[in-house]
Amino acid sequence: MQSRRTWTLLASLYSTQFLGLMFFVVAMVAILREAGASLDTIGLIYLLGMTWPLKALWAPWIDRHATGLRGHYRGWLLLTQAGMVLCLAVIGMLDLRADFAAIYLLCLATALLSCTQDIALDGLACRLLGAAERGLGNGLQIAAGLIGNLVGGGVMLMLYPTLGWQGCCLVLAALTSVSWLQLLGYREPDWPRAAGPVSHRRLFTFWRGAARKRWLLLLVLYPAASSLAYAVIMPALIDSGWTLDGIGLVVNVVGSVAGLATALAYGRLLRRMARPRAMRVAAVLQLLGIAGLAWPALGWGPPAAAGALVVLYFLLYTPAATVLATLMMDHASPESPATDYTVQASLSHFLSMGLSSVGAMLAGRIGYGGVIAASVALAALALVAAVRWTPREAA
Repeated sequence: MQSRRTWTLLASLYSTQFLGLMFFVVAMVAILREAGASLDTIGLIYLLGMTWPLKALWAPWIDRHATGLRGHYRGWLLLTQAGMVLCLAVIGMLDLRADFAAIYLLCLATALLSCTQDIALDGLACRLLGAAERGLGNGLQIAAGLIGNLVGGGVMLMLYPTLGWQGCCLVLAALTSVSWLQLLGYREPDWPRAAGPVSHRRLFTFWRGAARKRWLLLLVLYPAASSLAYAVIMPALIDSGWTLDGIGLVVNVVGSVAGLATALAYGRLLRRMARPRAMRVAAVLQLLGIAGLAWPALGWGPPAAAGALVVLYFLLYTPAATVLATLMMDHASPESPATDYTVQASLSHFLSMGLSSVGAMLAGRIGYGGVIAASVALAALALVAAVRWTPREAA
C-alpha cells in the first residue's frame, strides 16, 4: 500500500500538468476573443490540445531512456515539471497582443512538456500501484485533471481582471513548481531492468490478439458517447439564453466539482468491486447522464432544471472515465508501462477530440436532440460491450 506522501505527490502531479494548458485553451481564448482576435487565431490555440493524442509517438523513448537523474520516471518528471514552470514564467513577462507569436511557441512548448510529463507519470503510476490500488489511483487522476481544468481555466479567468496577464501566469508557475519541489524529496523504487529495449513496434504489437481487439472496441465506445454529447452542451445553453458567466459557473465550476467527487468515490469502490461489474455499472450511469441532456438540448423547462441536468451529466460520466483509465493500467505491461498506457490513452484522447468536433457539426444538420439521440445509442452499445466483456480479457 502506498504512503500518504506518495498519493499526495501523484495527486499534485496530475493536477499541475493541466494548469497551463487549460489556461491557454479556456482563459486565453476568452481574453483574446474579448480583445477582438479572429476565429483563425482562436483555432490555433485549440490546436495545442492535439499534442496529447500524438504523445504515443515518443512514449517508447521515455520507457527506453533514462535522464541520468536519480529514478527513471522521476528524472523525466523533474525535467518536464521544471520546463513548464519556466515557460509559464516567461509567458507572463510578454505582452499577449504584441508578442503573440513568441507566446504561442512557448504555449506549444508547455503543451509538449505537459503531455511528456503525463507519459512519465503514467509509467510511474503503473509501476507503483497494485491491482487493488489502481481504481483509487485513476479516480485521483480524473479528479486531479478536473481540478486542473477548474483552476487553470475557470479560476484564472475569474482572477484575470484583478491579477492581469502577468499575475495569472506567475500564479500558475508557482502552483506548478509545488509538484517539482515535492519531487525533490521523492525516492523512486529501483525497478528490475526490462528484458530488451522498448521499441516503437510496441505501438502496434500491443493490439495483437482477439482479447485486445475486444478491449479496443470498449476503448472506442466508452469515450465516444460522452464526447459526442458534451459537444452540444455549451451551444445549446447559449441558444437557450444563458450568459457566459452562468455557463462557466455550471460547466467549469459546479460540473467539475461534481465530477471530481464521483471520480474519487468510484475509484474507492473499485477496491471492492470486480472490474466487469464496475464496467457495467459505469456504462449504465453514463447512459443515464447522457439521456438527461435531452432536456437542456431541446430547450425544455426552466434554466434551473437544465443546469441541474448538466451537472448530473458530469456526475455520471466520470465513473466511466475512472474505470476505463483503471483498465488501461491493468493492460499495461511492467516492461513498457508508459508506452502501453499512453497508446491506449492517446487513442481515447484522439477520439474524444474528434467526436467533439463531429458533434458540433452534426448539430447543425440533425439538431441538438439528434446528437443526444446518437450519443444515447453509442452509450447503449458501450453497455452491451461491457456486458459481454469478461475478466479473462484483462492483462
